[in-house]
Amino acid sequence: MTFTKEDILKALSTVEEPDLKQDLVTLKMISDVEVSENTTSFTVILTTPACPLKELIRKSCEDAIHNLVDTTIKVTVNMSSDVTSVRDDGPILPGVKNIIAISSGKGGVGKSTISSNLAVALAKTGAKVGLIDADIFGPSIPTMFNCENEQPGVKKVGDKNYIVPLEQYGVKLISIGLLTKADNAVVWRGPMASSALKQFLTDTDWGELDYLLIDLPPGTSDIHLTMVQTVPVTGAIVVTTPQKVALADATKGLAMFKQPQINVPVLGIVENMAYFTPEELPENKYYIFGKDGGKKLAEKHDVQLLGQIPIVEGIRESGDNGYPAALKDNITARAFVDLAKIVAQNIAIRNANFEQTKKVEVSA
Repeated sequence: MTFTKEDILKALSTVEEPDLKQDLVTLKMISDVEVSENTTSFTVILTTPACPLKELIRKSCEDAIHNLVDTTIKVTVNMSSDVTSVRDDGPILPGVKNIIAISSGKGGVGKSTISSNLAVALAKTGAKVGLIDADIFGPSIPTMFNCENEQPGVKKVGDKNYIVPLEQYGVKLISIGLLTKADNAVVWRGPMASSALKQFLTDTDWGELDYLLIDLPPGTSDIHLTMVQTVPVTGAIVVTTPQKVALADATKGLAMFKQPQINVPVLGIVENMAYFTPEELPENKYYIFGKDGGKKLAEKHDVQLLGQIPIVEGIRESGDNGYPAALKDNITARAFVDLAKIVAQNIAIRNANFEQTKKVEVSA
Protein backbone atom coordinates (compact mmCIF):
# COMPACT_ATOMS: atom_id res chain seq x y z
CA MET A 1 0.00 0.00 0.00
CA THR A 2 1.19 3.53 -0.76
CA PHE A 3 0.57 6.34 1.69
CA THR A 4 1.57 9.99 2.09
CA LYS A 5 2.57 12.43 4.79
CA GLU A 6 -1.00 13.73 4.69
CA ASP A 7 -2.29 10.22 5.51
CA ILE A 8 0.03 10.06 8.52
CA LEU A 9 -0.96 13.53 9.74
CA LYS A 10 -4.65 12.71 9.30
CA ALA A 11 -4.22 9.60 11.47
CA LEU A 12 -2.25 11.55 14.09
CA SER A 13 -4.97 14.22 14.18
CA THR A 14 -7.11 11.60 15.97
CA VAL A 15 -4.58 11.25 18.81
CA GLU A 16 -5.50 13.44 21.79
CA GLU A 17 -2.93 14.89 24.16
CA PRO A 18 -4.27 13.42 27.43
CA ASP A 19 -3.81 16.56 29.54
CA LEU A 20 -4.55 19.32 27.04
CA LYS A 21 -7.57 17.54 25.49
CA GLN A 22 -6.72 18.52 21.91
CA ASP A 23 -5.17 16.46 19.12
CA LEU A 24 -1.41 16.47 18.53
CA VAL A 25 -1.64 18.03 15.06
CA THR A 26 -3.80 20.95 16.19
CA LEU A 27 -1.41 21.52 19.09
CA LYS A 28 1.51 21.57 16.59
CA MET A 29 3.22 18.77 18.49
CA ILE A 30 4.10 16.79 15.33
CA SER A 31 7.14 17.61 13.17
CA ASP A 32 9.60 16.03 10.73
CA VAL A 33 7.14 13.57 9.18
CA GLU A 34 8.89 11.27 6.71
CA VAL A 35 7.51 8.35 4.67
CA SER A 36 9.21 5.77 2.46
CA GLU A 37 7.80 2.49 1.15
CA ASN A 38 6.45 0.73 4.24
CA THR A 39 7.94 2.96 6.95
CA THR A 40 7.22 6.32 8.54
CA SER A 41 8.96 8.39 11.17
CA PHE A 42 8.08 11.64 12.91
CA THR A 43 8.80 13.62 16.07
CA VAL A 44 6.38 14.33 18.88
CA ILE A 45 7.29 17.61 20.61
CA LEU A 46 6.22 17.17 24.24
CA THR A 47 5.36 20.07 26.55
CA THR A 48 8.10 18.99 28.97
CA PRO A 49 10.96 16.45 28.95
CA ALA A 50 9.50 15.19 32.25
CA CYS A 51 6.19 14.21 30.60
CA PRO A 52 4.78 11.20 32.52
CA LEU A 53 2.56 10.21 29.58
CA LYS A 54 5.36 9.82 27.06
CA GLU A 55 4.88 6.11 26.42
CA LEU A 56 1.08 6.42 26.30
CA ILE A 57 1.38 9.09 23.59
CA ARG A 58 3.89 6.97 21.67
CA LYS A 59 1.61 3.92 21.68
CA SER A 60 -1.46 6.00 20.75
CA CYS A 61 0.41 7.36 17.70
CA GLU A 62 1.46 3.88 16.59
CA ASP A 63 -2.06 2.51 17.07
CA ALA A 64 -3.65 5.38 15.12
CA ILE A 65 -1.40 4.79 12.10
CA HIS A 66 -1.89 1.01 12.17
CA ASN A 67 -5.66 1.34 12.55
CA LEU A 68 -6.27 4.17 10.07
CA VAL A 69 -3.52 3.83 7.46
CA ASP A 70 -2.07 0.29 7.35
CA THR A 71 -1.33 -2.40 9.93
CA THR A 72 1.99 -3.33 8.32
CA ILE A 73 3.66 0.09 8.48
CA LYS A 74 6.84 0.26 10.54
CA VAL A 75 6.42 3.35 12.76
CA THR A 76 9.30 5.21 14.41
CA VAL A 77 8.21 7.81 16.96
CA ASN A 78 10.94 10.20 18.10
CA MET A 79 10.39 12.24 21.23
CA SER A 80 11.53 15.83 21.73
CA SER A 81 10.32 18.59 24.05
CA ASP A 82 9.73 22.30 24.17
CA VAL A 83 8.67 23.43 27.63
CA THR A 84 5.61 25.65 27.46
CA SER A 85 5.46 29.12 28.94
CA VAL A 86 3.00 31.98 29.28
CA ARG A 87 5.61 34.50 30.43
CA ASP A 88 6.41 37.46 28.23
CA ASP A 89 10.01 38.23 27.32
CA GLY A 90 10.24 41.24 29.60
CA PRO A 91 13.45 42.84 30.85
CA ILE A 92 13.59 40.61 33.96
CA LEU A 93 14.53 36.94 33.39
CA PRO A 94 13.76 37.01 29.66
CA GLY A 95 15.18 33.50 29.11
CA VAL A 96 13.25 31.84 31.96
CA LYS A 97 10.08 30.04 30.87
CA ASN A 98 8.52 29.21 34.24
CA ILE A 99 9.02 30.57 37.77
CA ILE A 100 7.83 28.21 40.52
CA ALA A 101 7.49 29.35 44.14
CA ILE A 102 7.93 26.63 46.77
CA SER A 103 6.55 27.64 50.15
CA SER A 104 5.52 26.32 53.53
CA GLY A 105 3.43 27.74 56.33
CA LYS A 106 6.00 26.84 58.98
CA GLY A 107 9.62 25.82 59.28
CA GLY A 108 10.86 22.27 59.69
CA VAL A 109 8.56 20.61 57.15
CA GLY A 110 11.38 19.84 54.70
CA LYS A 111 10.65 22.53 52.12
CA SER A 112 14.31 22.94 51.13
CA THR A 113 14.68 19.16 50.86
CA ILE A 114 11.71 19.08 48.50
CA SER A 115 13.03 22.09 46.54
CA SER A 116 16.52 20.66 46.06
CA ASN A 117 15.38 17.17 45.12
CA LEU A 118 12.66 18.48 42.80
CA ALA A 119 15.24 20.67 41.03
CA VAL A 120 17.63 17.74 40.61
CA ALA A 121 14.85 15.40 39.46
CA LEU A 122 13.69 17.92 36.82
CA ALA A 123 17.28 18.32 35.62
CA LYS A 124 17.61 14.52 35.37
CA THR A 125 14.76 14.48 32.85
CA GLY A 126 16.69 16.89 30.61
CA ALA A 127 15.11 20.19 31.68
CA LYS A 128 17.15 23.34 32.23
CA VAL A 129 16.68 24.19 35.91
CA GLY A 130 17.68 26.97 38.29
CA LEU A 131 17.15 27.24 42.06
CA ILE A 132 17.08 30.38 44.20
CA ASP A 133 17.53 29.91 47.95
CA ALA A 134 15.33 32.79 49.11
CA ASP A 135 15.52 31.81 52.80
CA ILE A 136 17.92 34.65 53.51
CA PHE A 137 18.15 34.04 57.27
CA GLY A 138 18.43 30.24 57.16
CA PRO A 139 19.99 29.21 53.84
CA SER A 140 20.41 25.44 53.52
CA ILE A 141 20.74 24.88 49.77
CA PRO A 142 24.58 25.25 49.78
CA THR A 143 24.83 22.37 52.28
CA MET A 144 22.37 20.21 50.35
CA PHE A 145 24.37 20.73 47.15
CA ASN A 146 27.80 20.37 48.80
CA CYS A 147 29.02 23.81 47.75
CA GLU A 148 29.24 25.76 51.03
CA ASN A 149 32.80 26.85 50.32
CA GLU A 150 32.25 27.98 46.74
CA GLN A 151 31.31 31.40 45.49
CA PRO A 152 29.39 32.51 42.40
CA GLY A 153 31.23 34.45 39.72
CA VAL A 154 30.64 37.94 38.37
CA LYS A 155 30.41 39.01 34.74
CA LYS A 156 30.11 42.49 33.26
CA VAL A 157 27.55 43.22 30.56
CA GLY A 158 27.83 46.79 29.37
CA ASP A 159 28.05 48.95 32.47
CA LYS A 160 26.38 46.43 34.77
CA ASN A 161 27.78 43.55 36.81
CA TYR A 162 25.81 40.30 36.95
CA ILE A 163 26.14 37.39 39.37
CA VAL A 164 26.95 34.09 37.65
CA PRO A 165 25.20 31.27 39.54
CA LEU A 166 27.01 28.10 40.52
CA GLU A 167 26.06 24.90 38.73
CA GLN A 168 25.88 21.63 40.65
CA TYR A 169 24.22 18.35 39.63
CA GLY A 170 22.82 20.04 36.52
CA VAL A 171 21.11 22.82 38.51
CA LYS A 172 22.08 26.52 38.53
CA LEU A 173 22.16 27.81 42.13
CA ILE A 174 22.26 31.07 44.04
CA SER A 175 21.98 31.57 47.80
CA ILE A 176 22.99 34.15 50.38
CA GLY A 177 24.88 31.21 51.92
CA LEU A 178 27.26 31.37 48.93
CA LEU A 179 27.98 35.05 49.57
CA THR A 180 28.62 34.96 53.33
CA LYS A 181 30.73 32.78 55.59
CA ALA A 182 28.92 29.66 56.80
CA ASP A 183 29.27 30.58 60.48
CA ASN A 184 28.14 34.19 60.03
CA ALA A 185 24.60 35.17 61.01
CA VAL A 186 22.68 37.34 58.55
CA VAL A 187 21.24 40.04 60.83
CA TRP A 188 19.18 42.14 58.45
CA ARG A 189 15.90 43.98 58.57
CA GLY A 190 13.16 42.87 56.19
CA PRO A 191 13.89 45.41 53.42
CA MET A 192 17.52 44.25 53.20
CA ALA A 193 16.47 40.62 52.83
CA SER A 194 13.94 41.59 50.18
CA SER A 195 16.64 43.52 48.35
CA ALA A 196 18.83 40.40 48.28
CA LEU A 197 16.06 38.34 46.67
CA LYS A 198 15.44 41.09 44.14
CA GLN A 199 19.12 41.03 43.23
CA PHE A 200 18.98 37.25 42.77
CA LEU A 201 16.13 37.80 40.31
CA THR A 202 17.24 40.91 38.45
CA ASP A 203 21.05 40.96 38.70
CA THR A 204 21.86 37.28 38.11
CA ASP A 205 22.73 35.81 34.72
CA TRP A 206 20.32 32.83 34.65
CA GLY A 207 20.46 32.38 30.88
CA GLU A 208 17.92 30.00 29.32
CA LEU A 209 15.89 28.01 31.86
CA ASP A 210 12.77 25.85 31.59
CA TYR A 211 12.10 26.10 35.33
CA LEU A 212 13.39 28.50 37.98
CA LEU A 213 12.45 27.26 41.46
CA ILE A 214 12.36 29.72 44.37
CA ASP A 215 12.79 28.11 47.80
CA LEU A 216 10.95 30.63 49.99
CA PRO A 217 11.35 31.13 53.75
CA PRO A 218 8.58 29.77 56.00
CA GLY A 219 5.41 31.77 56.53
CA THR A 220 4.20 34.82 54.62
CA SER A 221 6.56 37.78 54.70
CA ASP A 222 8.27 40.64 52.87
CA ILE A 223 10.20 38.07 50.82
CA HIS A 224 6.99 36.63 49.38
CA LEU A 225 5.64 40.07 48.51
CA THR A 226 8.94 41.08 46.89
CA MET A 227 8.84 37.96 44.72
CA VAL A 228 5.32 38.52 43.37
CA GLN A 229 6.00 42.26 42.89
CA THR A 230 9.22 41.61 40.94
CA VAL A 231 8.31 38.76 38.58
CA PRO A 232 5.16 37.05 37.31
CA VAL A 233 5.08 33.66 39.03
CA THR A 234 3.86 30.69 36.98
CA GLY A 235 2.60 28.76 40.00
CA ALA A 236 3.17 27.84 43.62
CA ILE A 237 3.77 24.58 45.47
CA VAL A 238 2.92 24.34 49.18
CA VAL A 239 4.87 21.85 51.32
CA THR A 240 3.38 20.50 54.54
CA THR A 241 3.64 17.58 56.93
CA PRO A 242 0.56 15.61 58.03
CA GLN A 243 0.14 16.92 61.57
CA LYS A 244 -2.52 19.48 62.46
CA VAL A 245 -0.20 22.36 63.42
CA ALA A 246 1.61 22.18 60.06
CA LEU A 247 -1.67 21.97 58.14
CA ALA A 248 -3.01 25.09 59.87
CA ASP A 249 0.04 27.07 58.76
CA ALA A 250 -0.03 25.57 55.25
CA THR A 251 -3.62 26.79 54.91
CA LYS A 252 -2.37 30.35 55.45
CA GLY A 253 0.21 29.87 52.71
CA LEU A 254 -2.47 28.66 50.32
CA ALA A 255 -4.67 31.62 51.24
CA MET A 256 -1.86 34.07 50.50
CA PHE A 257 -1.39 32.87 46.91
CA LYS A 258 -5.14 32.84 46.32
CA GLN A 259 -5.69 36.43 47.44
CA PRO A 260 -7.21 38.43 44.54
CA GLN A 261 -4.36 40.95 44.46
CA ILE A 262 -1.74 38.17 44.31
CA ASN A 263 -3.63 35.45 42.41
CA VAL A 264 -0.78 32.98 41.82
CA PRO A 265 -2.10 29.58 40.65
CA VAL A 266 -1.43 26.84 43.22
CA LEU A 267 -0.02 23.84 41.37
CA GLY A 268 -0.59 21.59 44.35
CA ILE A 269 0.51 20.34 47.74
CA VAL A 270 3.42 18.09 48.64
CA GLU A 271 2.98 16.10 51.85
CA ASN A 272 6.44 15.52 53.25
CA MET A 273 7.22 13.04 56.05
CA ALA A 274 3.94 11.35 55.11
CA TYR A 275 4.99 8.10 56.77
CA PHE A 276 8.09 6.34 58.07
CA THR A 277 9.50 3.38 56.18
CA PRO A 278 12.48 1.46 57.63
CA GLU A 279 15.03 0.58 54.94
CA GLU A 280 15.02 -3.06 56.06
CA LEU A 281 11.19 -3.19 55.80
CA PRO A 282 10.43 -1.14 52.67
CA GLU A 283 6.82 -2.33 52.47
CA ASN A 284 5.97 -1.14 55.98
CA LYS A 285 4.47 2.30 56.59
CA TYR A 286 4.23 3.93 60.01
CA TYR A 287 2.19 7.15 60.14
CA ILE A 288 4.04 8.80 63.01
CA PHE A 289 2.78 12.34 62.22
CA GLY A 290 -0.76 11.30 61.32
CA LYS A 291 -2.19 9.97 58.09
CA ASP A 292 -3.22 11.79 54.90
CA GLY A 293 -3.18 15.30 56.40
CA GLY A 294 -1.84 16.79 53.16
CA LYS A 295 -4.31 14.80 51.11
CA LYS A 296 -7.25 16.09 53.14
CA LEU A 297 -5.92 19.65 52.90
CA ALA A 298 -5.68 19.35 49.11
CA GLU A 299 -9.24 18.02 48.89
CA LYS A 300 -10.55 20.79 51.15
CA HIS A 301 -9.05 23.54 49.00
CA ASP A 302 -9.63 21.80 45.66
CA VAL A 303 -5.97 21.59 44.67
CA GLN A 304 -3.95 18.57 43.65
CA LEU A 305 -1.89 16.43 46.00
CA LEU A 306 1.34 16.28 44.02
CA GLY A 307 3.03 13.62 46.12
CA GLN A 308 3.55 12.00 49.51
CA ILE A 309 7.23 11.77 50.41
CA PRO A 310 8.15 9.28 53.17
CA ILE A 311 10.58 9.73 56.04
CA VAL A 312 13.59 7.66 55.03
CA GLU A 313 16.97 7.92 56.73
CA GLY A 314 18.63 8.11 53.32
CA ILE A 315 16.91 11.44 52.52
CA ARG A 316 18.33 13.03 55.67
CA GLU A 317 21.78 11.55 55.02
CA SER A 318 21.74 12.78 51.43
CA GLY A 319 20.89 16.31 52.53
CA ASP A 320 23.66 16.34 55.11
CA ASN A 321 26.18 14.84 52.69
CA GLY A 322 25.36 17.31 49.92
CA TYR A 323 24.27 14.61 47.48
CA PRO A 324 20.47 14.89 46.98
CA ALA A 325 18.50 11.66 47.21
CA ALA A 326 17.06 12.26 43.72
CA LEU A 327 20.50 11.53 42.24
CA LYS A 328 20.46 7.94 43.43
CA ASP A 329 18.78 4.89 41.94
CA ASN A 330 16.37 3.66 44.56
CA ILE A 331 12.75 3.93 45.70
CA THR A 332 13.29 7.39 47.21
CA ALA A 333 14.88 8.76 44.02
CA ARG A 334 11.99 7.39 41.97
CA ALA A 335 9.53 9.14 44.31
CA PHE A 336 11.19 12.48 43.54
CA VAL A 337 11.31 11.74 39.80
CA ASP A 338 7.58 10.93 39.94
CA LEU A 339 7.02 14.23 41.78
CA ALA A 340 8.99 16.10 39.10
CA LYS A 341 6.88 14.55 36.34
CA ILE A 342 3.62 15.50 38.05
CA VAL A 343 4.82 19.05 38.72
CA ALA A 344 5.95 19.47 35.09
CA GLN A 345 2.63 18.03 33.91
CA ASN A 346 0.67 20.48 36.07
CA ILE A 347 2.74 23.41 34.80
CA ALA A 348 1.95 22.43 31.20
CA ILE A 349 -1.77 22.14 32.02
CA ARG A 350 -1.68 25.49 33.84
CA ASN A 351 0.03 27.17 30.85
CA ALA A 352 -2.55 25.76 28.44
CA ASN A 353 -5.58 26.81 30.46
CA PHE A 354 -4.73 30.02 32.32
CA GLU A 355 -3.46 33.43 31.36
CA GLN A 356 -0.10 34.80 32.36
CA THR A 357 0.25 35.63 36.06
CA LYS A 358 0.74 39.37 36.44
CA LYS A 359 3.22 41.06 38.72
CA VAL A 360 1.54 42.39 41.84
CA GLU A 361 1.09 46.16 41.94
CA VAL A 362 0.92 47.34 45.54
CA SER A 363 0.00 50.94 46.19
CA ALA A 364 1.07 52.67 49.38
